[in-house]
Amino acid sequence: MAVTAPTPGMAQGAKQPTPYKSMTGKVQAPLLKALEKKGYANMTPVQEKVLTELPAFTSDCLVQAKTGTGKTVAFLLPTLHTILNNQNTRSGNVSILIISPTRELATQIKDECDMLTSEIRPALECHTAFGGTKKEKHLKDFLNGKPTVLVATPGRLNDYLSDDYVAGKFANLHALILDEADTMLEAGFLPAIQDVLRRLPPKSNGWQGMCFSATVPQKIKPVLSKVLKTGYTSLSTVDPNEVPTIEQVDQYSVVIPTAGDTFTSLAALLAFEREQRPNIKAIIFGTTANGVGMLYDLFKNLVRDQISVFELHSRLSQNVRTRTTEEYKNAASGLMFASDVIGRGMDFPNVDLVIQVGIPSTGRTARAGQNGRAVIVLTDREKYFLTVNKFLPIKPYPVDISTGAAGAADFVSEALSRVDEISKSKAYQAYLGFHKSFTKQLRLDNVGLVALANEYAAAMGCPEPPVIDKSVVGKMGLRGTHGLNVGVIPRTGRPGQGQRGGGGGGRGGGGGGAPNGSMGRAPQDGGVPKSNGGGRGGRGGGRGRGGRKPQGGPKGP
Repeated sequence: MAVTAPTPGMAQGAKQPTPYKSMTGKVQAPLLKALEKKGYANMTPVQEKVLTELPAFTSDCLVQAKTGTGKTVAFLLPTLHTILNNQNTRSGNVSILIISPTRELATQIKDECDMLTSEIRPALECHTAFGGTKKEKHLKDFLNGKPTVLVATPGRLNDYLSDDYVAGKFANLHALILDEADTMLEAGFLPAIQDVLRRLPPKSNGWQGMCFSATVPQKIKPVLSKVLKTGYTSLSTVDPNEVPTIEQVDQYSVVIPTAGDTFTSLAALLAFEREQRPNIKAIIFGTTANGVGMLYDLFKNLVRDQISVFELHSRLSQNVRTRTTEEYKNAASGLMFASDVIGRGMDFPNVDLVIQVGIPSTGRTARAGQNGRAVIVLTDREKYFLTVNKFLPIKPYPVDISTGAAGAADFVSEALSRVDEISKSKAYQAYLGFHKSFTKQLRLDNVGLVALANEYAAAMGCPEPPVIDKSVVGKMGLRGTHGLNVGVIPRTGRPGQGQRGGGGGGRGGGGGGAPNGSMGRAPQDGGVPKSNGGGRGGRGGGRGRGGRKPQGGPKGP
């Protein structure tokens, strides 16, 4: 059965959605066929605006739309259509350049592009460029391939453009798209974007500019003048009378002494909030996908059958993310653990509480629904964020949770003992990599950074710091740093293809939680029971859903 592409729910009496098939003859047939095969029947409002109200598919435009409303398809359909129609497109050169603030969003955009181009013959290549352990592979693939579309983060894109040979692949640029423009500027990417624009072919060459943004702050305007030509088209699906969410809710901060207090403090905070609202619907944002996965593992063991627990991040397959999104939207209550980029801005109704654990990677604080509250949990070293974040005031949380955190220690320790070591190891490495980007703000050298990560590992119950492959240590710039447990990790295949959790199965069932002797649920959807080798399946077939539903156990302290 055909479904509408993911979009916030329509209000009663709203205009009926327009089907994609209405664009037959106006949009290249392979693109529409790909949407049909995916099961997407109707356009979202922002897609309809762009496809029907732009003077031409090649027109410059500023489009104001929230995250999670279908923006990616809105900018990919017209630009891909134009490239397919253009006989002057040069094979091997970048025709469409998309700049994204984060690697998670860049990966999502690539997934959507691959879906839309799946019916094009010969195949059209979409590449990504962002930092991390795969950046050298990305560059090699880019140079050896035929990258018609490139999705890149600002910093890594500047690395490409600073090399004259690599920059040559951008000589015939047809379209430049800034996605989440306001987020990029809030995160401090303005200098990097200005450098990119200086290094790209000049606007006078005639490339199309498209800028998508949830808001249009004053600081975005100097960039607009360089990306968009005079007389550009402005489109919006945002209600001008809508009060920004940030002004609707109370925002609080919880400052904890050290990284070692993270899990007990979060358990105490959630326990207190659930006492106030037993059927609470909350989103807990973490800074990395693997860190979020570990939190999910922990809390599904800790809260067990008292409330549903969900997870949403880039390590899950797109099908699992879509299914989870719909399940949580329809849930009356539950705890959603999400990476702050994947989940930010998505439309989840009736959310009472949003918690941000750690420094937000986009520079934004957590946000809740109209009648909810938002809380950010920071260590004492991270509290500098409260003085530099522009979304003030953030008030201290009205309750001292330190006593509750101390009381939660045994429950948390028991639940952590049921989290597999692979999950902890991935979370540790992700924590180290994420905070490497903030050493200046945190006033840490490499030795101090490793000590911080080791404190986090100890809080997870690791008897010693998890082993990190020596090649990863080198890529992080931490070779020779005291405190690391460096080794060689054999590669026996891609995660998720059988060696961790049974192919597409994934994590398997998650045994009990707090010490009451109850057993966890059996695995679901092809998972295998967790033992020493059971763990997270990776991207291969996506993680299974074992343990997604309530698991049973005490609320905590």
